Order: sequence, then C-alpha cells, then structure tokens
Amino acid sequence: MVPVECFFVLSALLFFIGVFGFITRRNLIAMLISTELILNAVDINFAAFNRLVHPDQLEGFFFTLFAIGVAAAETAVAVAIIINVYRNFHNDSVNSIQELKN
Repeated sequence: MVPVECFFVLSALLFFIGVFGFITRRNLIAMLISTELILNAVDINFAAFNRLVHPDQLEGFFFTLFAIGVAAAETAVAVAIIINVYRNFHNDSVNSIQELKN
C-alpha cells in the first residue's frame, strides 16, 4: 500500500507546477490547464487527508467528487469564453482580453 505522504508530495508537485504554468503562460488554454492541475492537487489532498484522519469514512472522497463536478462545470464555461474570445480576436492570448476593456 502506498503511504499517505507520497500523495501529499504528488499533490504539492501538481500544485506548484500548476501555479508556475499559470504565472508564466500567456495562452488562455495553457492557463486553463494549469488551473485544472491546481484543482486536481486539491482533490488529491481531500482524499489523502480523509485516508489519514478518518480511514473508515468517505467524507473526503465525497468532497473530491463534488470538486470534480464543479471543476467540470468551470471548464465548460472557461472553454466557451475562450472560444468566444478566439472568434472575436482570432487570437487566444491574454492580451486579447485586455482589448475587451476598451
């Protein structure tokens, strides 16, 4: 059986990779993928802390399922916004959203 600490290390790696990708990328799709990496790190933490604190109960797994559902809805909305920005500006960089303010 895999120790819980390995899941915490994996979650930390996913979180920091997601933050790094979100900060350094100017492409909307890459920023969306980085956000999903961050949300997946949180989901792994929910499940790992559930296994650590309450090994016989499933609250962390239900929180994880709820978070996956919310992330799927958020991704659908974000993809719709990105498609709309691409149709208007024929570009998917963050700078094209700055032009919407004018």
